[in-house]
Amino acid sequence: MPRTRSTRSPHSNRPPVSVVDVVILNNDASTSRRRRLDKSSRSKRRPQSVLKDVAWGGLATLAKAALLFISAAMFTTVLNREDEWKSHYLSRKRRSVKLHVPSGLDENTRRALTINLGGGECIWEAPIFDIPTNIDFYKTLIVGFPSGDKRMIFQQMEALTGWAAKDEWDFEYLGDSNHPFIKANYPHHEGIWGWGKNADQVVMVVRNIRLSMEEYHDILYDLGYAKSWQEATMNLENLYGTRPPIEAFYEWRDLRVMDEANWYGWFIDYWMEGGLMRDYITHKITTPEHWNMLMKATMYSRKELEYDVVVGPDTVVPPSYDPHCEDGDISGGCQPVLVVSAEKLRDYTNGPSETELIANLMRANPKMSPYVIDREAWNCVWRELIVKGKGLKTVLDRPAALVKYSFSAEMLDMMLWNLNRTITKYSSDEWNHLATANRVADLLSEHMLLIQSELDDVKAGRRQLTEKDILGPQERERRRLAAIAEGKQVESEDQRKANLKYFDAMEKEHRALKERRVKQAQRERQAQRKEEIEERASV
Repeated sequence: MPRTRSTRSPHSNRPPVSVVDVVILNNDASTSRRRRLDKSSRSKRRPQSVLKDVAWGGLATLAKAALLFISAAMFTTVLNREDEWKSHYLSRKRRSVKLHVPSGLDENTRRALTINLGGGECIWEAPIFDIPTNIDFYKTLIVGFPSGDKRMIFQQMEALTGWAAKDEWDFEYLGDSNHPFIKANYPHHEGIWGWGKNADQVVMVVRNIRLSMEEYHDILYDLGYAKSWQEATMNLENLYGTRPPIEAFYEWRDLRVMDEANWYGWFIDYWMEGGLMRDYITHKITTPEHWNMLMKATMYSRKELEYDVVVGPDTVVPPSYDPHCEDGDISGGCQPVLVVSAEKLRDYTNGPSETELIANLMRANPKMSPYVIDREAWNCVWRELIVKGKGLKTVLDRPAALVKYSFSAEMLDMMLWNLNRTITKYSSDEWNHLATANRVADLLSEHMLLIQSELDDVKAGRRQLTEKDILGPQERERRRLAAIAEGKQVESEDQRKANLKYFDAMEKEHRALKERRVKQAQRERQAQRKEEIEERASV
């Protein structure tokens, strides 16, 4: 209804004038005009004009009503179009955030997950480290020769699912847990089967043997000649007095790296053959007794581990399998269901495809698929970890200034021999029906071409070698004899043997120290469990 208001001036003695404000919407529904009618003047009109006024007033009222109806309809249309535009604009400018949230998690937990922003965009966040015990995961064991590449693979799994991984030694030190991803060097002597029966499937990481050997040098250097002394090394100082010179370490390291080139192919065979026991040098099927010695290789000399010494040259050995594999400690078996390459993962062309392999493996399992982030975010997960370097430090984070080592022709020939043996094996009719075997053969063939190219450079003199490089025993002996011929002073044979014994003892002490720490941690956990049981019994 029209509103009536008083317009009396505070300074006027005249009676108030009633004014009716009528709002009329124009055709464009955007402006209004106000008409002021004086009731006192209208009352003075002649009676014959009243009917005319009423008639005209009725028509005016109908017209106004029609205008109001039309204007309201137009205004509603404008509002609807505005809402539609806003929705379209916001969908482009501010995508709705879809959190990748495993079912049953609380709000605090959700903040730790990778966020899918839609349209191929995402935000990486740290995985959940405190794993709930009531979730039935299908757990993946990530195995590979000792290097930093396994970390790159399990970080992909963490980012794709939001759940954290755990190391084999952490299971030994810290006890059992429900982590869905487990990182392991086993059966290499740097590893341990610490996860019990927690794994369901195996993913094997295959890295270039040459890069693996270079990184294994770093492991040995950290153990025996780093500036920050390990407890094992300090114990040896008390025993031997001082460390041998760095040149002695280089000689010992060369021998160990040469051995590791044999362990490399042996490691692949172990997993591909489902835990079949083999010798690491001859690659013959071996006995459980010999196998148990190989599991603690650093506790024995190379001579003590020789196949002919332990097993015998003419002994017929029936196949034996690692009890962990034979007894089904990995529910899906010890053979890998997927072979991945960290080199390809780092490659800006092939990297996203490697992430897709990992994601598809987890999504194919009904126990893991609910936790895998939407496919549209997989490439983004790869970019966040590889291109932007999110997450834990990996081999990609090492300073570019770190010294890189060259290998002599002797060492490169050893690598090529091992690669050729392994490629020939897994390309054969016995194996080539398996996708995993074909992947192993393909990856090693690519690595072989790179190493052959480096060998050609060394032989042609295009790559110069120094004392710090990984030369091998033959090249070092050649250089030692050349130094003697030039009248230079060199260490005696007895001193050289003593130096090698020092580093052998260092490696044994390192292994023994690990085992002592594991046993101590186990005793502490047992004491804690006993205390908890006694407390419950006393209640």
